This record gives sequence, structure tokens and C-alpha cells, in this order.
Amino acid sequence: MIVGTLINMVTVTVGSLTGTVVGNRLSVNIQKSVLHVLGLFTLYIGFKYALKSENVLIPLGALLLGTIMGETIGIQRRLDGIGIWFEKRFRLEQSRGNVSRGFIVASLVFCVGPLTILGCIQDGLSGDYQLLALKSTLDAFSSMALAAGLGIGVFFAGLTVLVYQGLLSLFASTLSGVLTDPMIAEMTSAGGIMLIGNGLLLLEIKELPIANYLPALVIAPVIVAVVG
Repeated sequence: MIVGTLINMVTVTVGSLTGTVVGNRLSVNIQKSVLHVLGLFTLYIGFKYALKSENVLIPLGALLLGTIMGETIGIQRRLDGIGIWFEKRFRLEQSRGNVSRGFIVASLVFCVGPLTILGCIQDGLSGDYQLLALKSTLDAFSSMALAAGLGIGVFFAGLTVLVYQGLLSLFASTLSGVLTDPMIAEMTSAGGIMLIGNGLLLLEIKELPIANYLPALVIAPVIVAVVG
């Protein structure tokens, strides 16, 4: 039921370890250039996803409510804490930024998008993991590039992939009866806007507490259900 997710976790793990080794051999200027290219590409993907909305008020409302909820819970602070725990637990030191940044940025890049949702539902319902296999291939290269710029923190995003996608696959039978195409579109749009924030971070333009926006992914389909 979660074969696709396991494949995805392995590709992210291997790709990030490869990228970390390669990144350590690159100069600081090359590392920054890699990050900036990734930032531009993340902006491109973010805008592509964000424009899937049929009603811009829905992702806007979802992000506003999600931010209030995320700030109240302190999601960013808690995820930063996980990154710091990894640093201390495994005595990690890196010159390309802290572990928590790599962990959070990579987790969002790997877990936001229609391939994640549709792939997990398909894998959970029928055991067909073709979509997740495709996503795994893309994530392998993405994790290499991200780890080359952000370091070992990207490696731990494999745990996020395992937990998040695994849960989606396990609850696929329920989700498939609840999530409609408009719900997935608005959820994807909200996720795309978060990816734009990631792009700004990678380009060193603005660092936003993107993790605090995560509840928007749950709120967006709820708004669609209420409005519909």
C-alpha cells in the first residue's frame, strides 16, 4: 500500500547524500549559484501550481486562516526544533546553512503538489505506484541539487516523505471519496504559493515562516466544501 512512498523515501535519501558529498567539494560561490538556480526553478513551479486556482479568494482565505493557526501552534518553531535536535543528536555541522532550513525547505518541495496527492491516493487504493515512481525520479535529482546547496538537512526530509505520504496512502480510501478535483486544485494552489515563499528564501530575498502556512493545505478543501 505504501510501496511508492518507500521508493520515494529511498530516492530522496540517496539523492540527498550524493548531493551533500558533491556539495562539500564545491566552492561557496558555486553552492550559492546552485541555490539561486533552485530558487528560480522553485518560483517557476510555485507559480505554475498557484495558478491552478479557480477562485483566488479560496487559497487567500486558506493561507490567512492557516497562518493564524500555524502561528498559534508554532509549527515553524517546532520544526526548527526538530532540525536543531538532529544537529545536536548527530553532531552535525555544515557551512551551507543550518540543518533545520534544509529540512523544512526540502520537506515542502517534496510534499507539495498534485503528484503527491494523486500518487498517494492511487497507490493506497489500487497499489499502482506509477505516479509516485515518476515523482521519486524527479525528487532524486531535486534532492541532489538541494543538498548540494543546503547540506545534510535535506537528508532528513526523507522522514517527512515517509510520514506524510505514508499517511496519505493509508487513508486513501477515505480521501478519494472526499477530495474532489476542485478541492485538489485549491489545495495545490495554496501549496504553490508556499513554494513561491520557498523560492524567495532560496534566492535570499526574504525568509518567511513558511511552515506556519501548512494548515492552509487542510483548510483550502474545507473552504471549497463549504462554498460548494
